[in-house]
This record gives sequence, C-alpha cells and structure tokens, in this order.
Amino acid sequence: MNKNRIVTLLSILIITSLGFASKFYAGPGAKWFNNSLGGLLYEVFWYLVIFFILIKVKPWKIALSVFMITCILEFLQLWNAMFLEVIRSTFISRTIIGTTFVPSDFIYFAIGSIIGWILLEKIRESTNSLQTLQQFQ
Repeated sequence: MNKNRIVTLLSILIITSLGFASKFYAGPGAKWFNNSLGGLLYEVFWYLVIFFILIKVKPWKIALSVFMITCILEFLQLWNAMFLEVIRSTFISRTIIGTTFVPSDFIYFAIGSIIGWILLEKIRESTNSLQTLQQFQ
C-alpha cells in the first residue's frame, strides 16, 4: 500500500471517530455538534474515501463531485418516498443520507469541502515530499 493510501486510511479512521462522536455528543452546543459539525465531518469523510479509492484523481475533482452529491442528498431529504423512508430506517443510513432538509447544511458542506480539498492536497504534498527525499538518499 503506498504512503498516500496509508495516510488517507489513518485520516479516515480519525474523521470517522470524530463524526460518530459528534452524533453522540451531549454537552454544551450538542445540537450544533450533532448536526452542523457532523455535516462538515461527513463531507471530509467522503473526500477521504473517494481519494483512497481513486488515488490518482485530482483533489479539486473529488471536491466538486462530493460537494454536488451531498447537495443532491440534502435536497432528497425533502422527498419522503416510501423507499427512502425504508432506507432511512437504520442509524447508518440516516447518517449517510440524512432525514431532514436544513438549508444551513450547505454552508457546512462548503466549509467541509474547503477543508477536505486542503487536506487532500496536504496528503499528496507530504507523501510526494517524502518520496522526493527518499530518492536523494
């Protein structure tokens, strides 16, 4: 497994832990942590997963694709079709596709997009720098 994938996998584990923790947080500001911060972390999670699978794809393409898909999923929350309600009946699927349309989520998706894009660029830069250093040794 190459260094980009190792760093990305570790990042996925960290962001997944933070994401679930944000869903179960019950302290001050719990509503914001459970929903808004969760949306931001959700966005970053998908950047990392797609990057892990499609390591050669440019981060801006991943950013644009994930942002568009999460926005579509947000609008799908306005639709209460029976098949969507069946899908939303489990915790994991509610976490993935959501249940309630909240316009402010788009702000957190945008912030998550910027953070995710920067994170992917940093992962690529750091592992490319390590490879360059190893070539000179």
